[in-house]
Formats: sequence, structure tokens, C-alpha cells
Amino acid sequence: MNDRPHSSGRTLREQLARGTALLADAGIREAENDARILLEYAANINRSYFYLHGHDEMDPSDAEDYTYLLRRRAEREPVQYLTGEAPFYGETFYVTPDVLIPRQDTEVLIEEAVRRLEPGMHVLDLCTGSGCILLTLLREASVTGIGSDLSAAALAVAEKNRRRMRLRATWIESDLFARIGGCFDMIVSNPPYIRSGDLPLLESEVRAHEPVLALDGGADGLSVIRRIVSEAPRYLSPEGWLLLEIGYDQGQAVRALLENENYREICLTRDLEHRDRVVIGRAPAGAARLENR
Repeated sequence: MNDRPHSSGRTLREQLARGTALLADAGIREAENDARILLEYAANINRSYFYLHGHDEMDPSDAEDYTYLLRRRAEREPVQYLTGEAPFYGETFYVTPDVLIPRQDTEVLIEEAVRRLEPGMHVLDLCTGSGCILLTLLREASVTGIGSDLSAAALAVAEKNRRRMRLRATWIESDLFARIGGCFDMIVSNPPYIRSGDLPLLESEVRAHEPVLALDGGADGLSVIRRIVSEAPRYLSPEGWLLLEIGYDQGQAVRALLENENYREICLTRDLEHRDRVVIGRAPAGAARLENR
């Protein structure tokens, strides 16, 4: 790291207290947690080491790294991008500003998908980003899968995660279904669903750092969802499932989209804060499907 101010020697505990105070003064809500994560990252230690050696002086070079990271976090750069890691469903995923940071809300999508998956099923993950959804499903169930994304940079992140988890998956650079062939037993997606007009209202961590391509859902937030709902039946097996993460206030609107396309067994699932988060539907009866290509 370059252009960092010199840091005087302090113990690990003193550095954590300093970092917590700096982030709290900057208005970071989880100041102590973020300060701890960045300290462990800068010093290349884990929580156990900190508790055993908290009174040891922090290496001066590590302390400089820590100060540099703290200042970036104080400027609202997400801690996950600073460390390059984000936890999700019991796994740690590699992330960069080319992909959305995996969030707990998306774990609801995983749980609903796992309930419906059976061995041998074939899964398509649209807007795959870091690959966290598809790779988690591959880890949790005996299924095969493809992940697609419009961003080649995002797919590079997904591939790195695939290698780290030692799983088999195929990545396709595609605008939704444009370059997708074949039939799937389940299609899942965490698509862009933020209304364009609401983007400036997002927290600065999201607005200034996460990829707009993965956030902007058009004027009503449903432009990408509408395309997926309309096109998915041609790629679903006769009893196949479509599962979509949605905005907390989009449940009824997205349900209506599925009803208009004659999906079956439509339901909404809520997140831990009791807000609509995932819409689920089964393939319409008699839908025209593409031949495998």
C-alpha cells in the first residue's frame, strides 16, 4: 500500500480501540466490528490470536496498513471490498467492486431453492455475480449448474470462487437468456431490482461502490424481473421452478407478473424482518420450450 501515514507502535488492543473510535467518529454504524475485521486482515491474524496476544505490540508495517484501511472505510468503502471477502451461507466468498456483496437476505433464496432441489437437477443462475448462489446450491445439493452474467469481470470473480470451493460449474457471459441453451429444472436469480430513481438514496457504501449494473432495475425496478418472468418458461422443464429475489415492496407486483404468465404454485417468502423477499413459481403448464442447443 502506498501514501499511508506513519503509525506509532500500539498494542493490538490499543489499535482496535483507536480504529473503533475513528470509525465511530465517521458515523460507521458497526464501528467496532468493522475495525476488528480490518485489524485482523491487516495483521493477518484471527480472533483467537487477538485474544491471546492482544497486549502484544502491532507490527509497525501492519499498523500502517491498518490506518490506511480505516481511512478508506471511514470514507464509506465497504469492508468486504477492502478485505476481498464476504461471508455467505457458511462460506467465505471472494468479492471485488465488480460484484454485489452477498447479503443475508439472499440466504432466503438459497433455503427455498434447497427445499425444492432433488439429486440430478440442472440449475441456471441468472445475474450470478460472485457466483455465491449457484456455488452454494452446488455445495448443498447433488445438482449441476450454469451461471450467467452480462459482466465478464463478474464471471472472473465467480470462477475464482468456483476454484476455491473446488466445484464444477459453467459460466456464460450473456444478457439474461441471450446466449443460454438447454432446459433447466430450476432457474434462480438475484436480479437488479432497485428503481433507477432510488439509486441516489442508497447508502453511500452501495451507491458509490457496488456495481450499478447489478442494482438498477429500471424506472419501476422490475425491468429485468419482467424479462426473466416472461422468457423463463421456454427454458424450464415441465415441473421446473423459478425463484427470484425481489425488493421488500415488490411482492404483489411480481406475483402479478407470474400470474399473467400462468405460472403455477406461486408463493412469496419473507426474510428475517418479515418483508417479502423471494417469489417462487412453477413452470406454466404446456409452455413452449426450446430444444437443447
